[in-house]
Amino acid sequence: MCAASSAPPAGEHAAMTIARSHGAPFSVLMPLWGGDDPAWAERAITSATLSQQLRPDVLILSIDGPLPSPLEALVERVEAGKFGPARVLRHQTHRGIALTLQDGLGAAPTEIVARADADDICRPERFALQIPRMVRDELDLLGGAMREFSDRVRPGSGPLRARPLSQHEIEAYLPHHSPFHHPTVVLRRSTALAVGGYRDLPLLEDYWLWERMMLGGARMANLPQVLVDYRVDDALFARRGGLRLLASDLRLQRMMLKDGVTGPALCLRNVVLRAGYRLAPGWARRLGYRRFVETGSDASSRSGESTDG
Repeated sequence: MCAASSAPPAGEHAAMTIARSHGAPFSVLMPLWGGDDPAWAERAITSATLSQQLRPDVLILSIDGPLPSPLEALVERVEAGKFGPARVLRHQTHRGIALTLQDGLGAAPTEIVARADADDICRPERFALQIPRMVRDELDLLGGAMREFSDRVRPGSGPLRARPLSQHEIEAYLPHHSPFHHPTVVLRRSTALAVGGYRDLPLLEDYWLWERMMLGGARMANLPQVLVDYRVDDALFARRGGLRLLASDLRLQRMMLKDGVTGPALCLRNVVLRAGYRLAPGWARRLGYRRFVETGSDASSRSGESTDG
């Protein structure tokens, strides 16, 4: 059930006051579609609003197509202000995540926008850590680490997903893998929109945006702290395979080669690895991701050296 909107304890109130004094107005952008689970979505919304030490100025809920009645009931509560100030964007047809996020980004009333997903859990300290850092270092893009959880693994105890921390490490890592976990990022709206914002590229719309922001001179970093508990179900790695997603990989690799982010040899290497990844069975994809992507990023975040997968 949704947590009651009551006054925070004295210690939490002090933390919120300190964070706000070093922060700036910000929005939380969350997409929602008919396939989302209502209980998970309510928990995600609560974690990104009422449970935060530093609460957002507004929640932007961008709805991708028609919703079943349980989700409609949740949206009505959002519109009624049960989770704090909110704006709901509705679209009558299912158009995909990129257009849904682009609409939300365009509608955001604040320069700083945080991303959150409708099946993950934001840690209570997430925005109290990120927003002051965005302001202090004048960053355009800031992410952090995640931990996986599932119906069998409780939040906080699953595998760690980390990424390189500094601008130099991120720029070295980006030609090989996405250097940010999308559900953890806070970005500067004007910087993202200046390079075109979210564009349709199945499963890779975020990676493409990071590449364009980097080329546009964006100031980027990751925090070492775990900011989000990331829900993983049995079908996650199965959904990340197939020819459609391989086509996305090939398209992105061509663009990165054209943009000079990669060279011919690295482009070929990336294409071969991604073809093997997309066409492998789901269980092999899970093992490959754990071995070559997450192990490398975890090591790089601790050692200060970027490790390509």
